[in-house]
Amino acid sequence: MINTGKLAGKTVFVTGASRGIGKAIALKVAKDGANVVVAAKTAEPHPKLPGTIYTACEEIEKAGGKGLPCIVDVRDEKAVQSAVDEAVKKFGGIDILINNASAISLTGTAETEMKRYDLMHSVNTRGTFLVSKTCLPHLKKSSHAHILNLSPPLSMNPIWFKDHVAYTMAKYGMSMCVLGMHEEFKPFNIAVNALWPKTVVSTAAVIMLKGRGSHDFSRTVDIMGDSAYAILTQDPKTCTGNFFVDEDVLRKAGVTDLKQYACNPDNADKLAPDYFLDDNIPAIFGAEAKKAAPTGQIAEVFKKIDGILSPETVSKTQAIFAFNVSGEEEGKWFLDLKNGGGLCGHGDPPAAPDVTLTMDTKNFLGLFSGKMKPTTAYMMGKLKIQGNLQQAMKLEKLMKKLEDK
Repeated sequence: MINTGKLAGKTVFVTGASRGIGKAIALKVAKDGANVVVAAKTAEPHPKLPGTIYTACEEIEKAGGKGLPCIVDVRDEKAVQSAVDEAVKKFGGIDILINNASAISLTGTAETEMKRYDLMHSVNTRGTFLVSKTCLPHLKKSSHAHILNLSPPLSMNPIWFKDHVAYTMAKYGMSMCVLGMHEEFKPFNIAVNALWPKTVVSTAAVIMLKGRGSHDFSRTVDIMGDSAYAILTQDPKTCTGNFFVDEDVLRKAGVTDLKQYACNPDNADKLAPDYFLDDNIPAIFGAEAKKAAPTGQIAEVFKKIDGILSPETVSKTQAIFAFNVSGEEEGKWFLDLKNGGGLCGHGDPPAAPDVTLTMDTKNFLGLFSGKMKPTTAYMMGKLKIQGNLQQAMKLEKLMKKLEDK
């Protein structure tokens, strides 16, 4: 993504810009000759995380921009107001706001301490709202006003909530700001968008969470810097209200070589998919399901099902099925014909099932071999169905495909 100079002289206020994705965006716009306000907490070197607001500004100056270091905790209303006032005093206004600051804890309900819950909601949701509100009077005066939140597309799939509901709510709060502010600020020609990575991006925070091995299967922060730049250089009157994904943004901008962003080019085709994207569900949870899958006749049936899954089947079915099998090959299985290109495997489904079917091993194999019809099995009590009967009947078409195969 080549710099065009379109952001020369623009003032960009970036929260959490002392390191990681925030700094990558700051450096990218700095190459255009932009003024960058580095609004972050780290004034003194952190023992585990590199970078301060001052070292970030040094890099911004070297890249061709002008930097303003501001000690800001986005939870502190006075600190935010002070930084905004200082930015306006030095640069004359604010044109672009990047809401990047975020707190994370991938913990379940019982394991999430309330102070950690409060931190995530105060930084992610409240912080985004507060900084946007404080910058708003100055963004209204800009001829090229953008707000870009580093947050995911909104999805009500329970799979994104079940393991870390507190974090998901806090992160989705940032996305809800996009949803509402886009409409609210449209009359002022202020673009409001979100940006999220398709694959895991290697930052110090990610390495702390996932370990150093994650770096080799991640992309560099440059992919977010480049994709943010592609968004921010567009006309705010027409480019607003979008939940962008980095890959899609870059491809639309004409970038064809995504391998350049891989931390380890040898793993460019093995990158770890990021959370919160429904299209990534099979890649994330499918691998887990296949690892856990036992051997046996039922396992072979699901291998065949996996081979005929397609986006077309998913669009026509729109249901998640759970199978509780008793007898010789007792176990739980699932078939997701609601998300992405479809997914099946051993264990519980990744989201709440629309239909749960209970039967023994013999009857399961009879149904999927064509020796027994679902309606007959149900009427004879050999098949118990809990949930939507009409959706359950859609399985007959899938069974017919297996017979033909």
